[in-house]
Amino acid sequence: MSEDQQAVQQDETTASDPAAEPQAVTLATEQANATPMDDSDPLPTARDFEESSPNNINPEVLKNITVNLSIEVGRTQIKIKDLMRLTQGSVVELDRIAGEPLDLLVNNTVVAQGEVVLVNDRYGIRLTRVVPSTERLKSL
Repeated sequence: MSEDQQAVQQDETTASDPAAEPQAVTLATEQANATPMDDSDPLPTARDFEESSPNNINPEVLKNITVNLSIEVGRTQIKIKDLMRLTQGSVVELDRIAGEPLDLLVNNTVVAQGEVVLVNDRYGIRLTRVVPSTERLKSL
């Protein structure tokens, strides 16, 4: 750390608490190059944004992309006039038969099927079938 950086750090420390001892200050460039000590997502570095060819995709960048995951119980189509008649207690019939596997969708693409389970008083899904990637690509 340069002398200027240490002086600024000491000024900031003594301004807030005169009895406090100076602590190490980590610069943003040092944080980007540091190895994270906890499970939090590290900040992207310049290396993450380097130009890459289709055969050279950085898997760490892909791992940090957020996707929407949803479970589909079933679907139906109804007319707007029937939709407007729905009230509390109305029953809407879906296209699935009871006991049929539910669809697990990632960004509206079916990637697996499974059954409902309870996990610590919350709903979950136990996967019973993973859709092969060749089949998923056909639906795109």
